[in-house]
Amino acid sequence: MQQADLILYPEWAFTAHPSNNSPYGDCLQKPGIAIQAGRIVDIADKAEIQTKWHSDHSEEHPGKVLLPGFVNAHCHAAMTLLRGIANDLPLMDWLEGHIWPAEGNHVDAEFVRDGSLLACAEMIRGGTTCFNDMYFFPEATIEAALAAGIRVSAGIIAIDFPSAYAQQPEQYLEQGLATLAEHKAHDRVKMMFAPHAPYTVGDPLFKSIIEADKAQRLGCHIHLHETAFEVSSAEQETGTRPFQRLLQLGLLNEQTVAVHMTQLNEQEIQQCGSLGINIAHCPESNLKLASGIAPIHALLSAGANVAIGTDGAASNNDLDMLSELRSASLLAKAQSQDATALSAAQTLQMATYNGAKALGWEAETGSIAIGKSADLQLIDLNRIETQPCYDPVAQVVYSASRDQITDVWCQGQQLMQERQLTTLNENELLATAQAWHEKIST
Repeated sequence: MQQADLILYPEWAFTAHPSNNSPYGDCLQKPGIAIQAGRIVDIADKAEIQTKWHSDHSEEHPGKVLLPGFVNAHCHAAMTLLRGIANDLPLMDWLEGHIWPAEGNHVDAEFVRDGSLLACAEMIRGGTTCFNDMYFFPEATIEAALAAGIRVSAGIIAIDFPSAYAQQPEQYLEQGLATLAEHKAHDRVKMMFAPHAPYTVGDPLFKSIIEADKAQRLGCHIHLHETAFEVSSAEQETGTRPFQRLLQLGLLNEQTVAVHMTQLNEQEIQQCGSLGINIAHCPESNLKLASGIAPIHALLSAGANVAIGTDGAASNNDLDMLSELRSASLLAKAQSQDATALSAAQTLQMATYNGAKALGWEAETGSIAIGKSADLQLIDLNRIETQPCYDPVAQVVYSASRDQITDVWCQGQQLMQERQLTTLNENELLATAQAWHEKIST
């Protein structure tokens, strides 16, 4: 028999991996999943795995469904320390009147490290094993992610205004590329260029990013068409919609992660599909800020790759991917007036495989497949709230809550076991969060 580091025997496993049987993934009944050196080495019926593999760590998980770890396609992890600081406001009032002043007073490398550690803990407890971040001091975000054991795509933040991180537009790129050089060899770290938005970044900085990316091929992560005000203001000032401006500059392609995209016309929807643009859909942040609802069903029909993100906890106010994917599915059905839009399986794939694809990581993570990294989560469906269970995939999307996520692994390393974090100290995180609350509140 072959030796495995770990063998999991859940009640079900949803692969989220495109297959001949289903483009959105297969739901396997009573499978066995063998893991060796952090990778999935075999997937088969339980009986077959038991005849081929042996492990000193063989785990039975009756009533639980095994899923790929969620990929949070857009967040500002460090902003967890600003959770709830300003609520019930439109985007620009929220930013200009509250968030930007608080950031100006408090954001430094320590803030980013501490906030990102708190965010990583929350994300792990919610089944997330990979996140795409956009914030200042990306080296501190990476430090936190590595300490937590989670996978990160960190942003090379770029903005035309000075901050505690950089004083000049080109300095943002220089410092970000230095961070990239330092961490480029690490297999749990990626970086993308992350210009904040068309209304905070001018053409010269965009052109510098495009030129730098010819050598780096990192791709671009940007807020785009988040609100009607953003689009109408740009049209009044320049005569051009932000999407078309970036298209003319050459910034939009299959390596672009365009965040929000609530305000699109039919031409832009079709261009997203033809160009292979990745959409990071953040339904609950968009709802809370009254930014709008992205036309997800139309974007998927046009051929765009749509992933799901939480945005930052300052605007959402959580990093709960299960809640996001449920909102995404229900909003798509209501908006399209089509109850078949965004099935449970398709929505789960958006929160896993599609997110990995948006980050260029689909060969490594995002689905359960032989050869892939063991980035996994277990959800206990044997609870009052999810019984009886006729369809485990639908039960996850429409009924389960994140406190039913019991176990999480990244690269085969267990990050949470029976709801207990294994890489981070919960009491220390709570104490740090309270210290920041006192500092920011005074």
